[in-house]
Amino acid sequence: MTAFTNSSESNLYVYESTDALTYSLLKGPAYTPPTGLIRDPSLIKHSDGYYWIVYTTNWTGNTIGFARSKDRTSWQFVANHTLPTPGLARTWAPEWFVDPVDGSVNIVVALDTANNSVFRPHLLTARGTSLLNWSVPRPLSGLDNANYIDTFVVRHGGKYHAITKQETTKYLEHAVADRLAGPYTLTGTGDWAGWGDWREGPALVRLDNGGWRIYFDGYAEKKYYYSDSLDGLRTWSPIRTLPGLSGSARHFTVLKESV
Repeated sequence: MTAFTNSSESNLYVYESTDALTYSLLKGPAYTPPTGLIRDPSLIKHSDGYYWIVYTTNWTGNTIGFARSKDRTSWQFVANHTLPTPGLARTWAPEWFVDPVDGSVNIVVALDTANNSVFRPHLLTARGTSLLNWSVPRPLSGLDNANYIDTFVVRHGGKYHAITKQETTKYLEHAVADRLAGPYTLTGTGDWAGWGDWREGPALVRLDNGGWRIYFDGYAEKKYYYSDSLDGLRTWSPIRTLPGLSGSARHFTVLKESV
């Protein structure tokens, strides 16, 4: 797990767990970027053998940041990537998505292009394996006509599923598409899953039993929650507080791997 914390938006903290529930600190702070913030750090293990994070570099601006590590404890700054989107005022919450269909490496990021704090999720695709060259951001069709941020995509049952925060209502909503770029159709709106409102920063991970676990930030209550689905993301267990890290870790992602 890679996270920032309530006490610092400029330091990366890395945790690990054997059960996707009880997390212990691996290293923290593990990395501080040369400038700016490290909010919303999203984690993958890339084909080059490195762990990579992509993160929000500041409250305003048009960049996302990259860092990498061989061992999850020693991190190196790679680059800040400038998104060539006209009028871009805010660039928030980039999330990796490695497509199991074609192997492409993608980022879904929320962009405010009118300087009015209204966000649209956009898709970037890596050009090559270096993760230094990216496509021009393009709106995620079907989710580009409302105020959505913190969009996390997984593939399940031959479909692309997006869990995304409706920034106006503060609910986490569910949308489904046949293609990664969309069009997405909303299948769960409002309090469809029983998670309540004022939720953000969703992250999903596949469990050993074939189900899914979602983590999300109950930021108004200063708590972190989790919930499980055993029926393909349709229904979810009542929310529970994440032990140990609730109230400390913020907007993280979890990478499942066998070691």
